Amino acid sequence: MRWCEIAAQQPALGAVVHDQLIGPGVLLAGTTRRDGSARISGAEPLIMDGELWLSMMPASTKARDLDRDPRILLHSIVTSPAPAAEIMIRGTVRTETARDVRREYAAAVAARLGWQPIPGEFALFTVDVEDVTYIGHDAGSRAQHVARWPAGEEYLRPVLTPTTLGPHQAVRRLLTDNAATAVKPVLRDTDGHA
Repeated sequence: MRWCEIAAQQPALGAVVHDQLIGPGVLLAGTTRRDGSARISGAEPLIMDGELWLSMMPASTKARDLDRDPRILLHSIVTSPAPAAEIMIRGTVRTETARDVRREYAAAVAARLGWQPIPGEFALFTVDVEDVTYIGHDAGSRAQHVARWPAGEEYLRPVLTPTTLGPHQAVRRLLTDNAATAVKPVLRDTDGHA
């Protein structure tokens, strides 16, 4: 799905995702190395024409990873142990080679990010979003707050001990009810347990 669909279909989630993931001007991009292991790199996101864009040096290892395997995981920057929201976007990238789009992108970067990329001298990708995950904390109870879209899942997990969370408690704070899909994936906690 396109970036603009998040804001249009889920405005509260879209605002939080934009603030936490795009707003800082840098995010972490997870790609897959040739040997199948993970690579984490910094990237500067840009929203243009309803799409989420990433540019990279064309010979960079992360660009070569994406040319080989278009799967990507984007993660917000977390800078302290204090309760902060984490935003994750899972998707795939498409390489953009059209000269007019590259020129438009370079102009948008110069206006918004303060540096001037030279068209033709960067790899340009647009992100097709498959899944958005928000993990934050409830201010009153300190419970973990999770929202996933388009799965339509949103719940709190109370803190039982510093390293243990309780069972899911359904809530609706970021997602609207039209986010639910007919097929519900199995919920997994951060350790991969159902």
